Amino acid sequence: MCRRRSSSSCTAGGSPERLRRLPAAHGRTDGTPSVTEHRAPRRAAEEISASSGAAARPHEPGASGGDAGVPADPRGGSRPGSRTAAGAGPGEGPGEHRVRATTQDGPAARPPRPREQPPREPASVPGPAPASQPVRASGGAHAGPAEPETGRLRYVGAATRRIARGLDLDEIVLGLCRSVVPTFADAILVYLRDPLPVGDERPVEPLVLRLRRTDRIPEDADTEGTLGPRLPLVPAPEVSAAAETTRVRMDGPLAEVLRGVRPLFAETEQVEQALAELVDCEVPTGRRAVLAPLRGRRRVIGAAVLLRRPDRPAFEPDDLLIAAQLATHTALGVDKAVLYGREAYIADQLQRAMLPDSLPQPTGVRLASRYLPAAETARVGGDWYDAIPLPGSRVALVVGDVMGHSMQSAAIMGQLRTTVQTLAGLDLPPQEVLYHLDEQAQRLGHDRMATCVYAVYDPIAHRLVVANAGHPPPVMLHANGRTEVLKVPEGAPIGVGGVPFEAVELPAPADATLLLYTDGLVESRTRDVWSGIERLRERLGAVGSIVCPPPLEPLCDEVLDILGPGDRDDDIALLAARFDGIAPSDVAYWFLEPHPQTAGRARRLVRRALRRWDLDDLADSVELLVSEVVTNAVRYAGRPITLRLLRTDVLRCEVGDDAPQLPRMRHAGTQDENGRGLFLVHRLAQRWGATRLSAGKVVWFELPLP
Repeated sequence: MCRRRSSSSCTAGGSPERLRRLPAAHGRTDGTPSVTEHRAPRRAAEEISASSGAAARPHEPGASGGDAGVPADPRGGSRPGSRTAAGAGPGEGPGEHRVRATTQDGPAARPPRPREQPPREPASVPGPAPASQPVRASGGAHAGPAEPETGRLRYVGAATRRIARGLDLDEIVLGLCRSVVPTFADAILVYLRDPLPVGDERPVEPLVLRLRRTDRIPEDADTEGTLGPRLPLVPAPEVSAAAETTRVRMDGPLAEVLRGVRPLFAETEQVEQALAELVDCEVPTGRRAVLAPLRGRRRVIGAAVLLRRPDRPAFEPDDLLIAAQLATHTALGVDKAVLYGREAYIADQLQRAMLPDSLPQPTGVRLASRYLPAAETARVGGDWYDAIPLPGSRVALVVGDVMGHSMQSAAIMGQLRTTVQTLAGLDLPPQEVLYHLDEQAQRLGHDRMATCVYAVYDPIAHRLVVANAGHPPPVMLHANGRTEVLKVPEGAPIGVGGVPFEAVELPAPADATLLLYTDGLVESRTRDVWSGIERLRERLGAVGSIVCPPPLEPLCDEVLDILGPGDRDDDIALLAARFDGIAPSDVAYWFLEPHPQTAGRARRLVRRALRRWDLDDLADSVELLVSEVVTNAVRYAGRPITLRLLRTDVLRCEVGDDAPQLPRMRHAGTQDENGRGLFLVHRLAQRWGATRLSAGKVVWFELPLP
């Protein structure tokens, strides 16, 4: 501290005796009292008044002397060398300040404490500017230099957070428009590349910009508000006249400005020409228009035009920094939204491709289905459903659920569904299908866990065979409105390994409705599985009490209504089957021994059945096709063959034998004696096929009814 005082002040720093021996340092030698002697009472009075709070503050009107215009020191005291800081008049140095700290005759007093000043209030940080005031680089008349900068940072932070919140492309652009209008500008036009490049894709040439969104201050007849007049920047027809698409010339001014990346005022000829090429309508120029290119991670993906109306202050140079920040965050957000949209599209297509596009409509049963993902932002899951036609007009109904909600879960689901279809084609019993499915899951990995229910419906026998692997039990709605939770063995989930599965055979009466579903329909954070199953049963009973049997499609919608607002914790797969069955009068069934006369007997039996059904018009075609198929079966069969006719919406004929080899169609030569049977079937039948069974095969064909 001695560096700022005179040498006399540092020497006379203590006792009264030493102060008395230094009259020349602080007083005149001609007998006039020293400065210290004359002003000590005044200093004491000032200290008393300061301690009591009576002295006027430096910035208050009426403060003594010339202290009112002296700003306070940021450290809490007053500036050194001023009257306010030292209590001295003009010409008094720091040494005199030190001497006046003591009395003439008394002991040495403590150095004077700085005059207590009231705590300074922090500078108020302005929020977003009102609608009538843009974000400016300079503050008001009484604003400090930090206030506009703080407000500017706050605005940019809030705007970028709003822009970054969106995941969808429209949300990103809307966030930019809502952040800019009317706080920063009166109107904004956002142009994006069409089509937008994704990731490392090479953009399509030529460069075309499409107007994505236009926002401006709407017209308001009442302009006497606190926010001032809210008038459009230009008349509405001119705003709406902005070009919808702009094809950028590679050698034009717009391409040159876009390559420069930085936002620019429309005050140069090049930028004015670029703006005119982009919007193709009359807009303000100069510092009332900013053209900001939108550059993503690798390339320019669009442009934004910011405009201000004539009755509002023009943009300032520092506003270009704000425009650059907003443009950068918007471009990165657009890149993010495009990538996210592509990934969501791929995931959705993967999920949809692994689910059946449409359900088959086999004979004797009607089907309907629903699939709901856990969330719109995560459409990939492991739930699936399927309906597989089987020989003998039977149908396999399958619903499964792979643990997890990821691409891996969806991939495992696709593998398991393919395995189920392959096993069903072998016509294995339901418990055998689950056993082999469990083996396949173990081959895929140790953590490949899933639940599955597999049911086979026979419309002729009106029976249902069900096997379960850790899945919620099916629910049946009978024709009289009664609901029932089917009692099926629970079984272990798929992937456990070494656990046998059991099947149970149950009646499936006509007009009954079977519901197969995943646990996402009945289980949530607010209820357990069995409470959800009971709720599902009650909803089915309520629907059945109104109309029974209810239509399948509305029934599926009614079932999904049991879900509350917070019950969507998991994917939901729902499969509904209405059992119509096939009446015994529409079925003709025979066992035939495999000998050379069997083909002739089969023709006679078929003709009788067609006469009974009044289908004599089909007799010739059916006899020819049955003769060819039965002849082929007799050639390879070692046990009795089966012949069955089914009359539904079509006439179906099925011939079964114990030979496992499936027949294939050949093109016989002119000299060949064999190989024309299946060719005739292919040409005359509406549909035909061959299915391998666990003990043989079935060859079938269908003809339309006259």
